[in-house]
Amino acid sequence: MDLTDLRIFTTVVREGGITRAAEKLHRVQSNVTTRIRQLETKLDVRLFNREGKRLILTPSGQMLLEYADRLLDLADEAKEALHAEHPTGTFRLGAMESTAAVRLPAVLSVYTERYPNVVLDLRTGNPVQLSNAVLAGDIDAALIAEPVAEARFDAIEAFEEEPVIVTSIGDPPIGEDMPHPKTIIVFEQGCPHRRLLEQWYAERNDMPDRTIELGSYHAMLGCVLAGMGAALVPRSVISTFPEKNLLRINSLPQGENRLRTMLIWRKDVRSPKVRALVDILNN
Repeated sequence: MDLTDLRIFTTVVREGGITRAAEKLHRVQSNVTTRIRQLETKLDVRLFNREGKRLILTPSGQMLLEYADRLLDLADEAKEALHAEHPTGTFRLGAMESTAAVRLPAVLSVYTERYPNVVLDLRTGNPVQLSNAVLAGDIDAALIAEPVAEARFDAIEAFEEEPVIVTSIGDPPIGEDMPHPKTIIVFEQGCPHRRLLEQWYAERNDMPDRTIELGSYHAMLGCVLAGMGAALVPRSVISTFPEKNLLRINSLPQGENRLRTMLIWRKDVRSPKVRALVDILNN
């Protein structure tokens, strides 16, 4: 298969149609349409169902997209490895908000000092969002909480976090014989800390009466400080909160109080930029 055809195909998928793909590729629409039809003829499959001006991926098209992303990533990696002794270009890295706020600054400081020709592009999100972005080729690697889909990613352990339940200092300690907070303050669905807190309640045959969703850890801790409810956060995040002395930190039992953050990248596709980060994390 021609890599140019695959790039055209993936661009049509990502841009949602021929017109926008042609604009991005700086080609005329008829050329893009012809290359897609030629690719379908070569493969003897239909890649898109056409509904008016809309193109909808067929199951065969979805399968090809996964292989095309891998082949294009490998081609880019090979080109970069052949022409650069050190990482260059843009390194698109994803991370959970807590990791980006607390763990990454020191690591990225080392990275930029060693590799000044690399431009760092950081994206935050939950593990599901970041995993999908890695698979789609939108980012090169991501730092997410375990578990990791081993069949689709290569990974190393980057950090180990201690999750704790935080309440206001005026609230009683949380214990097996104490009533559990009736309101929890969490991120959106997909957040590993939300999942862990909900699991903690479920294992104790309890559920909170109310769930408040917020978009940042400092906002969550501010609400906890105001006595609005409890939150589960990495202990490392609390160190960045100015009024941490007004928070009560409730440790989780052994076996529930460790959560690993993993650096993931697509299976068998590790660029020099990713290798450089792996080296820093391993030292």
